[in-house]
Amino acid sequence: MAEALAVSLLTQRCEGCGSELAPRLLTCPSCRKLVHGKRLTQLAADAQAASQRGASMEALALWREALDLLPPDTAQHAQVTARVTALSQQADALGLAAPLAEAERKRSGMPKVLASMGAVGLMLWKFKFVLALLLGKGKLLLLGLTKASTLFSMMFAVSVYWTVWGWRFALGVVACIYVHEIGHVAALRRLGIKASAPMFLPGFGAVVRLKQNPVDEREDARMGLAGPIWGSVAVVVTLVAAVLTGWKVLGAIAHFAAWMNLFNLVPVWQLDGSRGFRALARQQRWLVVAVVGATWFATGENMLLLVGGVAAYRALLTPSSEKGDLRTLVEFIALVVGLGALGWAAQHWTGATAAL
Repeated sequence: MAEALAVSLLTQRCEGCGSELAPRLLTCPSCRKLVHGKRLTQLAADAQAASQRGASMEALALWREALDLLPPDTAQHAQVTARVTALSQQADALGLAAPLAEAERKRSGMPKVLASMGAVGLMLWKFKFVLALLLGKGKLLLLGLTKASTLFSMMFAVSVYWTVWGWRFALGVVACIYVHEIGHVAALRRLGIKASAPMFLPGFGAVVRLKQNPVDEREDARMGLAGPIWGSVAVVVTLVAAVLTGWKVLGAIAHFAAWMNLFNLVPVWQLDGSRGFRALARQQRWLVVAVVGATWFATGENMLLLVGGVAAYRALLTPSSEKGDLRTLVEFIALVVGLGALGWAAQHWTGATAAL
């Protein structure tokens, strides 16, 4: 009896012909009717309403949900993919400038006191949105700690690293890894892609599992490189704290974090660098190889040899993007140069402090 009930809960019937449907089917094998027709209609209506009231991020998330319910080889899937791509490109174009753009649209709502101050008042009005943006990023960092899987796996990682390196270094390394992973989460949220909370795996860093796939190479690159971008900020903060306090352990943490983020730029498998490399044309890939070589020559950061070697292999022997993405190229090069320089600075500052 219990088994029969379980089977009945897992199966459903086609709204068109009444045939029993196995789980995960998107079309009825008998009449070819869409299994989730009613849900798709509701999602389309909600997405259009969200777009009309200017909630483009909500619309993007709704269209992505609809995309998951459509068979990939259908005209509807192609149409919804086009909508998702357009909204994603819009979110991509705004990026961090979204709060400032919103301020421009709402200038008429500026308080009279600020309006009477002219350019200074406008600057203060825009600063309000910049401050809201920064607070939002801080809230996102704290929000990750409310997830049980993230918090407990983070604590386990700290305990493992503690036995090897001591509690100070363990806490610093795990904190830098956490900031890196939240960078991925922030990019996924901006693109409306559902994903799990960060999960720490001692010895392997941490992972964020995607529940939806990016629609193109550009999205894949944004999602991948966001981790090292946020990770670079963590390196800068840690290195500045090391200089201000004179604690060489912070310099060691900064160097390790720079090394770790550089390792993630190796364009292989599912590493962040591989996601970025997919969006680069062949000539762009060779430019990255050249920059990696120059940065290694200037800094002596040996992790760059691995990045450059794999990048050269990808540039020479693997398929590349036809058009290439300029923003991905700029971000990749900036990360290589920036992390190489930060790693060099952290290593030499720590060595100098130890000598003193």
